[in-house]
Amino acid sequence: MALIEDYALIGDLQTGALVGRDGSVDWLCLPRFDSPACFTALLGDEDNGHWRLAPAGAGACTRRAYLEDSLVLESVWETDDGTVKVTDFMPQRDRAPDLVRIVEGVSGGVEMRSVLRLRFDYGAIVPWIRRSDGHRVAVAGPDSVWLRSEPPVRTYGEDFSTRSEFTVEAGETVAFVLTWHPSHEARPRLVDPHESLRHSLEDWREWAARCRYRGPHREAVVRSLITLKALTYAPTGGIVAAPTTSLPEEIGGVRNWDYRYCWLRDSTLTLNSLFALGYEDEAAAWRDWLLRAVAGDPGDLQTMYGLAGERRLPERELSWLPGYERSTPVRTGNEAVGQLQLDVYGEVIDSLYAARGGGLGGGRPHAWNIQRCFLDFLKDHWREPDEGLWEIRGPRRHFVHSKVMAWVAADRAVRTLEHDPRLPGDLEGWRAMRDEVHREVCEKGYDKERNTFTQYYGSRDLDAATLLIPRVGFLPPGDPRVVGTVDAVRRELRRDGFIRRYSLDDAPDEAPVDGLPGGEGAFLACSFWLADALCMTGREKEARELFERLLAVRNDVGLLAEEFDPRAGRQLGNFPQAFSHIGLVGTALLLTGEDTAH
Repeated sequence: MALIEDYALIGDLQTGALVGRDGSVDWLCLPRFDSPACFTALLGDEDNGHWRLAPAGAGACTRRAYLEDSLVLESVWETDDGTVKVTDFMPQRDRAPDLVRIVEGVSGGVEMRSVLRLRFDYGAIVPWIRRSDGHRVAVAGPDSVWLRSEPPVRTYGEDFSTRSEFTVEAGETVAFVLTWHPSHEARPRLVDPHESLRHSLEDWREWAARCRYRGPHREAVVRSLITLKALTYAPTGGIVAAPTTSLPEEIGGVRNWDYRYCWLRDSTLTLNSLFALGYEDEAAAWRDWLLRAVAGDPGDLQTMYGLAGERRLPERELSWLPGYERSTPVRTGNEAVGQLQLDVYGEVIDSLYAARGGGLGGGRPHAWNIQRCFLDFLKDHWREPDEGLWEIRGPRRHFVHSKVMAWVAADRAVRTLEHDPRLPGDLEGWRAMRDEVHREVCEKGYDKERNTFTQYYGSRDLDAATLLIPRVGFLPPGDPRVVGTVDAVRRELRRDGFIRRYSLDDAPDEAPVDGLPGGEGAFLACSFWLADALCMTGREKEARELFERLLAVRNDVGLLAEEFDPRAGRQLGNFPQAFSHIGLVGTALLLTGEDTAH
């Protein structure tokens, strides 16, 4: 099976596909990121659905890369008979999603082979295949997929797959277009694959050219921004955490979650980066998605929502799938949607505060009313234990990060009223809350003996989220307690140069804080947070060294998963991960003095 980092992402701003170095599309959900997959080999094998297009008998491509400043992937095979390249992309859709694969002969004559296995509903359903108007049409239940080639090449059925063999000479091209649409509708409009390629390149390059970053890591920053744009669900402006589900945080383990949803925890850092780099339209779309999603009873605020703000994301296990490298269970939906995570109130209010500071406050008067309702709720509930930032599945605790974010909520509300006294609000009450939270965290969440903030009250365990204390302004970077926390986290949570989220295996006789067996890799976003904290506490050289180490973790096309196993030298978790790329952009901005953090 391919390594996680062997994949590249292509997409159309509504869904995404993963293409392996061997030319196989092993993951694709249609028509949305969170729809059932029709190619699910990523979480099983070829019988669960894939589409391989490569030279006959060839393995991995010789080289591959995204065409400059785009999400168009070009893979090149150099064979004994000649050289061929395959260009893969998904044009931004008019209505129906299309996957386009263009084969071009570069030299000699190369025999190509296409093997298409469509399996709807996460590999569970084998569709009926028929011919119609020069297409191969696969239908099962609500789904239909149409496949055609230009010029037409012979296709035939074998072993419940659709196959083609053809030879391309130098200068020749063969384009395949795979289109999904509801099975009860007529054939979708045909797209010109070559015109679509030209428009896709123009669109992506025009978008990337808007980036204001001019620092030494522009290529990495632009690639991360393109990845974040690719994870955006264009109709609503929501940004999914990842386009995949159930890629494991530990090979063979059970920490396999569905990340095809929109997390509120990402919102402030995302907005700050978009503002700083010139993407005000995307920031406004994300802000508007946020306001729609969180509307309702403040007590019902969730840590995540669906692409359009859906609240019901029931978790279930897909028993027929063996999982990536036998890592089970494979899950869809996410049970953490029903957890109490008090930090999200601070994250939402901080995001809206950032939006107001970035010039997006006007025209959305209800945004302030939402914040007032959240503050009223938080004022009565911040003292309660919760499941915390990391969505633990163990007992609730008084997590330090959750309390710090409650302080952030009160602080941003106070600042807003101080800046605009005409707004209604309980200024004195929120000031008192802010002061009380601050005193309690410094008293109960701080270990004087070791000079560090801990994961939760009364614990000796550490949590990398405490690295955010100076970033959110809870304490200044030069405070000895901040410096001590940075040193403690680096000392106790470091694993071969990278940072874990929190203590897991330090006390083997005790139940882990998250209530789950096994372990996980180093969390890449937390490692970026350490680089930020080192920079903010005056250790810029060490921050830059860590940042360079993190850049080296990216795969050959610049993508990052959620986690990294430094001992095995491989990426882990859902891929590509928005949180990791947000961390990369944020650290690059901080190191070049372009950061907009509070």
